[in-house]
Amino acid sequence: MTRPDERELVSREPVHRLWVGAVLALGLGAGLLLAVLDLPDDTAPLPSIARRAMVEALPAFRTTEPVSAVVYGFRAMDTFGETFLLLAAVVSVGLLSRTREPRHGFIGEEKAGAEEQSRSDPQEQETAQQREARAGERVEAGEGDSPATPDDEPVGTPAPERAHAMTVVTRLAVRLALPLLAVAGLYLVTQGYSPGGGFPAGAVVLGVVLLVHAAFGYPAVRPLVRPGRTEAVELAGAMAIVLLLTLGLPLAGSFAASWVPLAPEQSLRSGGLLQVFSLAELVEVASGLTLTVFALMGMQHDWAADPEDES
Repeated sequence: MTRPDERELVSREPVHRLWVGAVLALGLGAGLLLAVLDLPDDTAPLPSIARRAMVEALPAFRTTEPVSAVVYGFRAMDTFGETFLLLAAVVSVGLLSRTREPRHGFIGEEKAGAEEQSRSDPQEQETAQQREARAGERVEAGEGDSPATPDDEPVGTPAPERAHAMTVVTRLAVRLALPLLAVAGLYLVTQGYSPGGGFPAGAVVLGVVLLVHAAFGYPAVRPLVRPGRTEAVELAGAMAIVLLLTLGLPLAGSFAASWVPLAPEQSLRSGGLLQVFSLAELVEVASGLTLTVFALMGMQHDWAADPEDES
C-alpha cells in the first residue's frame, strides 16, 4: 500500500468522474445529431414571416430581396434592439478599457506617493540597457520618434523594427485590396435589392480600417479612431436610427413603419425606409466596432504604474 508521502510522487494525475463527462458529451452529440436529422427539407412549408416576406416584399418596399424586407421592414424592431445592444456593448468596453482621465485641478497624490517611495526605497541608477528598453516601449506606444516605413530604417539596424508601416509588398497588397473591400461594403448597403445591409457593411468598414492600421501603422488611422470623434459619429448614427423609426408614428401610424417614398425596384433608392435605416445602421455599426477594437488594443492600466515594474 502506498504511503501518504509517496502519493505526491505519482506522475499520473487522478481522473475524477470520467463517466460523467462521457455521458454529457454523448448526450450533447445525440442532441446535435437529432437536430440535424430534423432539419426541414425543401418540401417543408415556409414559416409565416418567410411567406409574408416573399409575398409582400415587392409591393410593400419595392425590393426584390426578401431578407432585407424582413431585417429592416417586417421585423425592424428586432434589428433596432440588436443595434442598441451593440451600442451598450461598445459603452461597456469603453468604460472597462478607459485610460486615466485628465484632471482640471492639481491633486498631488501621485507625485507625493512617488516622492515618498523614492525616499523609502531609492532606485538604482538606470543602466543603458534599461534606457534603451524604455525608449523602445515609448516607440511601441507611439510616443517616440520612429521611421514611417521599413525603407526608412538604416541598413543594419538591429531588430525589432521600429517603423509604423510594414514592408512595401504588404503595403502594395493592401492598396490593391482596399478599393475592392470598400466597394463591396458600399454595395451591401447602397443596393436596396441586394442582401446584406448595415451590419455586414459596418464589419467590412472595420476590416478596411484594420488593414490600413496593420499595413501603414497607427498614424495612418489616428484621425479615424480617436474616441472623441468616433463616439460622436456613433452617437449620430444611433440618433438617426431612433429618429427614422420614430417618424413612422406621426407619418405612417406606427413605430418603424415605412414612410420614406418608394423608388422603382432594383434602383439605388428602392426599399424606402429599408435603405435609409440600413445606411444609418452602417454608421452606427462601423463606428461602434471600430471603437471597441481600438479600445481593447489601446487598453492601459487605470492606475499609476510602479517604477519597479517599468524598469
